[in-house]
Amino acid sequence: MCCPRRFIVLSCCLLAAAIAHADAGVPVSLDAYSQALSLYKAKNYPDARTAFQILAVDEPTNAKVRYFLGVIALKRNDFDDAIVQLEKATTLDPANSSYFAELGGAYGSAANQASLLSQLGLAKKCRFALEKAVELDSANLDARQGLVDYYRQAPSFLGGGVLKAYAQATEIRQRDLERGTLILGQLYVADRRFAEAIALFEELLQAQPDNYLGHYSIGRIAAESGQNLDAGGRHLQSCLQLKPGQGEPSHAAAYWRLGNIAERRYDSAAARLAYEKALQLDPKFSQALESLTKLK
Repeated sequence: MCCPRRFIVLSCCLLAAAIAHADAGVPVSLDAYSQALSLYKAKNYPDARTAFQILAVDEPTNAKVRYFLGVIALKRNDFDDAIVQLEKATTLDPANSSYFAELGGAYGSAANQASLLSQLGLAKKCRFALEKAVELDSANLDARQGLVDYYRQAPSFLGGGVLKAYAQATEIRQRDLERGTLILGQLYVADRRFAEAIALFEELLQAQPDNYLGHYSIGRIAAESGQNLDAGGRHLQSCLQLKPGQGEPSHAAAYWRLGNIAERRYDSAAARLAYEKALQLDPKFSQALESLTKLK
């Protein structure tokens, strides 16, 4: 049980956080969980953490509270605390696929910063957690994508394997055409299977003709591989007729890739024009500036 003084201090922190965010449009609810969740959704992670910590004292068997404490710990790169909280969440709710997926991610992040000896144990735990997440929910695409990364990078004695990565990417594509195509296409490109990667994106564009990433991906593959340059140029021009979505490569990036393709053709004049156009659209686009500087 929490001591009275500590509870008062935590409660005061929560009240202060709620008042501070009332003006920001964050709804203040009488329900403590809803209030904590509102703080989390508002990306006020320090105050959300305090709110969930209070709930963890009052409701020690509430798996959702432990889950959010774990996710917030991941956001501040406190992987040890994230693992503690997410392990508690999976223990309290062992049928929740999302909890195991996040736990797998926490193990993986911790492994990246651990000593070699610790990495082995954390890597195994990462794989087991992600595989458990998929076992509980075959439609958990985040967990499947995590397994793609794991299988691709891990050695065979830790359960890795490129064929396993391809199998997971294929499963993702069957459930989400765009997401799966991007993931499977990256695997093909990493293995220098450029023609097969382009074919994948062409299939995507047959189903979704205005898919910006589909067009851009073909252009990028052409620019990086030197293959299918004509097709790559056409698809990058298509990008310029579409509006990129949030997080997608900009029109400046499309012009930069057009410049790359022009260089592949030894057309320095066209490459210069493309790089200059990219910089007109985005003067801080470092890749275009670097390419223009190196251009002879």
